[in-house]
Amino acid sequence: MTIAEPETRAPQSERPALQPLLWIAALIVAMTALRCIFAIGLELRTDEAYYWTWSKESTLSFLDHPPMIAWFIRLGTAIFGDTSFGVRFAGLLAMPISQLLLADIVRRVTHDIRAAILAVLMMEAALYYGLLMAKVAPDVALIPFGLAMAWSLVRLTESGDARWWLAAGLFAGLALLSKLTALMLVPAVVAFILVPDWRGRWLRSPYPWAALLIAVVVFSPVLIWNGMHDWASFRFQFVRATATHSIMLRTLGEYLGLQFGQVGPVLLPVVLFGVGLTAWRGYRHRDPVSVLLATAVLVPFVYFLWKSLTLRVGDTWPMFIWPFGFAAAAIDLTRRAHEGWPAWMVTRSMFWARTAIASGIVIVVVVFLYYIVSPWNFIGKTDPIGGEAGFAQVASRAEAELQTSGATWIATDDYRIYAMLRWYLGNRVPVIQINERSRFLGFRDPGMSAIAGHTGLYIARKPDDTSLLASTSAVLTPLGEVQRIWRGRVMDTYVMDKLTGWTPDLSPPPDSPFYKWRQLAGDDVRPRASGRRLALAIAER
Repeated sequence: MTIAEPETRAPQSERPALQPLLWIAALIVAMTALRCIFAIGLELRTDEAYYWTWSKESTLSFLDHPPMIAWFIRLGTAIFGDTSFGVRFAGLLAMPISQLLLADIVRRVTHDIRAAILAVLMMEAALYYGLLMAKVAPDVALIPFGLAMAWSLVRLTESGDARWWLAAGLFAGLALLSKLTALMLVPAVVAFILVPDWRGRWLRSPYPWAALLIAVVVFSPVLIWNGMHDWASFRFQFVRATATHSIMLRTLGEYLGLQFGQVGPVLLPVVLFGVGLTAWRGYRHRDPVSVLLATAVLVPFVYFLWKSLTLRVGDTWPMFIWPFGFAAAAIDLTRRAHEGWPAWMVTRSMFWARTAIASGIVIVVVVFLYYIVSPWNFIGKTDPIGGEAGFAQVASRAEAELQTSGATWIATDDYRIYAMLRWYLGNRVPVIQINERSRFLGFRDPGMSAIAGHTGLYIARKPDDTSLLASTSAVLTPLGEVQRIWRGRVMDTYVMDKLTGWTPDLSPPPDSPFYKWRQLAGDDVRPRASGRRLALAIAER
């Protein structure tokens, strides 16, 4: 029995001609090849190297995020080794999986393969997905699992088979194991249950509650890890979510510019308009799928919009919501033709959708060529990719100083330097971040036998080289500076010192200044290179 409202059913399947399908398939293959080349040719970014260090550990979870991203990287490096492609492989794989789920959601709702293709092409045309999904981040795991949860609920709506709740619970748990922002999908699922006329049936059914139990069980590694470490990651995320600052219109502009840049200057308005109509249609007619998709976009989008008034919204934070928006927009465009909309309005809407896709793919290709083919640096020190490139120069100089100074280990006060040195130096020398030890709860011994009582090499970013070591017995002897250069531009300068007379405590108590994460303490105000700058640059151009 189908539970969907009769008036929301789409007409029988409509299929395009074979030749256009072949051209679209060729385009998708070409874009996939573009992402693979991008993944191979682009230096690993600092956060990617940081997550790679996680993949070498056996801990259940991490302070920053749940463990799925580490598992993704471990899968890729097990197949392709510790290479940029190996680190990014699972993220590359997540893109076609997400597209298949997205296409099937739209196809099952509209019974029109053209609508499914439209949604897939929207994803290809958005810069974040069409190219930047090649760089690995917790979101590349959250996106396919979030879509899989929605896909399960679409199958539930289509078939009326309550067992699809169990699949939805499984994928919801996997989404939470990817990133805690998956919790923002809860209002969409609640509305999916309560808004349609079937609310009584599902509230009395054991299946939704069983799905909730499955999600909690799948998420249990994070719960167990937090229970062992005084709920550290939950407390950290709570502090970030509830932090209050003065209103800053600049950060609001950055958030909106980021969405235009990473989704598309034309595609974003097209999607938001489609989501708005989907919400109106869903809540008016109590259509469960429309309610689910629209709420999955609008609630997080509005929440981040509100937070952007007082703080900088991270580059990737909203990126899990837009695939739901692509589905809603594609479904909406198809339904307008069957709801008595004026022909000129339907034609104009399709024109803007095609324009959004065409212009978005051009942007993706231009950005690809800029980073992989061109030798120029048009954005300067704020370039989001170049701002994290060139660490091989720092690692090479560090190896040379190790030999001349007699140091047996490296110390730093920045997780980015820690991660990149570990990436380039491998296991040849222990690398320790001496502060923010809360990041490393449950990590294995990095080789204290080569650290305790031995000379170290201290590396810090200039001018951040005034460190907590001033309050210890450590003696620092200057050895010089090294510059990180990308395309002829100095991106950063680092100081190197010989470190003697002190051994780091890798497990300091929580009240120690060496334990606290600087963002937890509110004193990490250094700007970071990010995709926001690229997005704003694209929007301005």
